[in-house]
Amino acid sequence: MSAPSANAPSTDISEQALGWLRTMLLIRRFEERAEQLTMRGKIPGGVHPAVGQEATAVGVAAALTVQDTVSAPHRGHHHALAKGMSPDGLMAELYGKATGVSQGRGGSMHLAGFDIGFIGSNGIVGAAVGIALGDAFAAKFRGEHRIAVAFFGDGGINTGRTWEFLNLASAWELPLVAVCENNLYAVETPTASVSGGGSMTQRAESFGLTALSVDGQDVFAVYEAAVAARERAIAGNGPTFIEARTYRYSGHGSGEGVGAYRSAAEIADWREARDPITRCAGRLREMGALAEGDLEVLDKRATEIVDAAVLFAEESPWPETF
Repeated sequence: MSAPSANAPSTDISEQALGWLRTMLLIRRFEERAEQLTMRGKIPGGVHPAVGQEATAVGVAAALTVQDTVSAPHRGHHHALAKGMSPDGLMAELYGKATGVSQGRGGSMHLAGFDIGFIGSNGIVGAAVGIALGDAFAAKFRGEHRIAVAFFGDGGINTGRTWEFLNLASAWELPLVAVCENNLYAVETPTASVSGGGSMTQRAESFGLTALSVDGQDVFAVYEAAVAARERAIAGNGPTFIEARTYRYSGHGSGEGVGAYRSAAEIADWREARDPITRCAGRLREMGALAEGDLEVLDKRATEIVDAAVLFAEESPWPETF
């Protein structure tokens, strides 16, 4: 079963946004289930949930074509699903089954779907930028009309390799869009407490990149920023750095608590006032595109897709050899 497309072409923004809402609901239910299955011992090795960060992945993916590529970090399920990865294949990969997108050999952090332009996730902090840099260079060298997108977390903002990659992208004017999902915490460390200068966008600008900060909980705002960045790159005007201000509700990894370093009031504020799914649904209601009870129907459908993905993974065979 395939994921609802986050970037299906549409001239009607409300119709397109309904697709975004479907995909965000799918990601939410998939991530919640994956964490539950990890705690039950069904998924080996653990996962890094992105519950709360759905709008960053979906908003960017909606601005891309199939030819545009995405590279992701260790927290990459939401990027893969937003780009169109099959929930069945992704869940099977988490289980380590032969029907997984990496034939059961990659697990949660090493996903790939080259047919949909998802060129890989990995566990090295900031490495997604280097992978996307190489693909952006290839696109420019070959004269291809496409871009490469790199997602990385705010922990990568203080990693040297990230800036080495972005420096080359700027110097060579490559069609790269670097999206930093700033969820405020690098594992358990508040990023602001270890980041000099106070502004990651100013840091990016000092390397010659066009840089902007956007509300990562607003899928419409993320989409608009991504569209502009893609147009800039396609026109030959070089890379763009986007800081998407977002939030993960759970700990860094599956089953990790957050009480030691976050307040209940902080979490409640993000969940109740800034949740990306709630906000998108609210905008759609204002447009007249979402009626009473529609959200519950869409949510039920997302749960059914995840249920089917779990069944597919459970019934799939193990790889014959490793």
